[in-house]
Amino acid sequence: MQEILKKYNTIGCCGIDCGLCPRFHTKGDSVCPGCGGVNFREKHPSCGFLTCCTIKRGLEVCSDCKDYPCGRFNSEREGFDSFVTHKKVFVNLDLIKIDGIGYFISQQRSRMNILADFLDNYDDGRSKSFFCLVCALLPVDALQEAQRSMADKSDLLTLKEKNKLLKDRLRIIAENLKTDLILNNKV
Repeated sequence: MQEILKKYNTIGCCGIDCGLCPRFHTKGDSVCPGCGGVNFREKHPSCGFLTCCTIKRGLEVCSDCKDYPCGRFNSEREGFDSFVTHKKVFVNLDLIKIDGIGYFISQQRSRMNILADFLDNYDDGRSKSFFCLVCALLPVDALQEAQRSMADKSDLLTLKEKNKLLKDRLRIIAENLKTDLILNNKV
């Protein structure tokens, strides 16, 4: 039986952008279905956020809870979590709390569409994590500008050249916005 636990699997109960994660965009057995997606508990059987938020309380995300942010967020709050994209869990959850999940999902879909373009047209087979990271951390308008700037280059450059040019542009945007893109000690 294929069990679906939440309406929006692209946003974690905890605020992680599942729809912008490399594992969400993986082909094969290691693909992650996103938070509460089809057979999520087979991949992540011990997720305390999902158990508390969705299974016990029937909520979509933790910011829907009267106890948000609870003690489950202590590692995030104290900076112990090493995943760079976890920097946005509070930003994401607070945005959902203020503007609603519908608005958040529309913004996330924009990011996911840009990510799909980057993966389809600029990924050299080794850049998926980088593209997922920038799509999670940079503002949508900055991503769209980078995307537009590459549109006229499609027929003129090799994939390797396009990849390098786009990654360089995204790094400059991140630097100008003072956004840290360190991933596994690489920039």
